[in-house]
Amino acid sequence: MNATTDTAPVRDRVEAYLDRSGLAAKGARAVPLTGDASDRRYFRVLLPGETSIVLAVHAGPFELDRLPFVNVARLLDCMPVPVPAILGAEGDLGVIALEDLGDVTLQAHLGVAPRGDHLALYRQAVGHVVTLQRRGEELTSPEYVPYGIAFDVEKLTWEMDFFIKHFLEAYRGASLTAAERAALREELGRVVEELAAERRVLCHRDYHSRNLMLHREQLYVIDFQDARMGPDTYDLVSLLRDSYVDLSESNADDLVAYFLALKGRAGGEREFRVRFDLMAVQRNLKALGTFGYQTTARGNPVYIQYIPRTLRYVRDNLERHRRHARLRELLASHLEELR
Repeated sequence: MNATTDTAPVRDRVEAYLDRSGLAAKGARAVPLTGDASDRRYFRVLLPGETSIVLAVHAGPFELDRLPFVNVARLLDCMPVPVPAILGAEGDLGVIALEDLGDVTLQAHLGVAPRGDHLALYRQAVGHVVTLQRRGEELTSPEYVPYGIAFDVEKLTWEMDFFIKHFLEAYRGASLTAAERAALREELGRVVEELAAERRVLCHRDYHSRNLMLHREQLYVIDFQDARMGPDTYDLVSLLRDSYVDLSESNADDLVAYFLALKGRAGGEREFRVRFDLMAVQRNLKALGTFGYQTTARGNPVYIQYIPRTLRYVRDNLERHRRHARLRELLASHLEELR
């Protein structure tokens, strides 16, 4: 995480937390950090002679035990999948204190580490996905929020409509006729229906290089509060068709094979890759919708740099499977990168 300065609305709550927790009396100093695409804000608390911690400041007050983040953290701890420890909270202030995992995301590490180190880290990340799926099935319980929500037709359709509204129309300025819109929603609907009908496993929901932190030579998982049930390809697609980094096709193929071997399904690669590519179409279009929304609705241009790579993923998948010819034609009429 990196320093930022746009923090005035929450500074009073941070200082109140430091006072209540006794950290202010120890000389604690809060340094603002860059966050994610959510409305949470983050601060690193520096303590003289002690290990730093991170404060996650929510938009408003909360009841700790009702927060999905806390509920899912408890589930992941049982697996176990490495996640930051929750060290304290003040619900009326909207503040949670977390273990400080440092500043090195997988995305950042890949930029400086020797290429020989990349595959080992990705294998570790794939191993976490397998643990999520295997232990997620074993730990199924209505006690945990993710088992009650899923990537169903409604959710996946909403994401595709979000892509149309915020990327095609708002960001790229496309003017869709009623006939074009209906045809596009019909083609996307075929993708959605097929994905929603797949057997469901526990999914992180946003499993990519910016949500994996390298800490003490181990990958920790963050931003897991939206976990839900979905296709077994979902998290692997998020990792290997990541908008934020380039991963060679040969490495991606090796990691798909590694995933299937860990799952005890070596030999089923062809069928899995068809489903993997279908999931990638939906997932990457969804990402484009998010990037368009952040740029046009929230005035946050940082995601523009990731659009070309994401469009390339979409183009490659649509070209790879003849069944998507009509979808590609409809999108390409407004997106020259797909022609």
